[in-house]
Amino acid sequence: MAAVASLCVFCGSQMGANPAYAEAARSLGAGLAARGITLVYGAGGIGLMSQLADAVLAGGGRVVGVIPEHLARREVQHPGLSETVVTGDMLSRKRVMFDRSDGFVILPGGFGTLDEFFEVLTWKQLDQLAKPVLVLDSEGYWEPLFDLLGHVTAEGFAPPAAPRFVTVVRSTDDVFRALDEAEGS
Repeated sequence: MAAVASLCVFCGSQMGANPAYAEAARSLGAGLAARGITLVYGAGGIGLMSQLADAVLAGGGRVVGVIPEHLARREVQHPGLSETVVTGDMLSRKRVMFDRSDGFVILPGGFGTLDEFFEVLTWKQLDQLAKPVLVLDSEGYWEPLFDLLGHVTAEGFAPPAAPRFVTVVRSTDDVFRALDEAEGS
């Protein structure tokens, strides 16, 4: 795999209950900027999305936000991004984010984050995505989801290889180690 020049990060438009989630977003953002990796994300100016983008920008990095028209009209987008792409709908937004990224990281988030995660997970299952997908399991946030995914696989509704579709990491340092390993393969 070639070097990761851009990384799509899915995360919440809310801050969440645990301050560690925001710290993980800021740490990841600072790491992206330090490594010259462009952030591609949902263009949000609130919640973990804003924490992430602000950290990349503060470190001198590049941030591409992708937002559908209906959310742009609601004025929830970040005002200071390097580039903002406005799409017609959520489906087009995901397509642009997928096309402009060399890999994916999932931070804590809600239904939108789950939707985006399951989309890339499905693409992996269908051999339509060869890019790395990492879940940064900050403070065990995703543990209940992993239990469900294990159950889906054990019950025969996902292939036995499904656990290998994603790499679960516990820290920002682990994100970059996993990306380095993916580049070497």
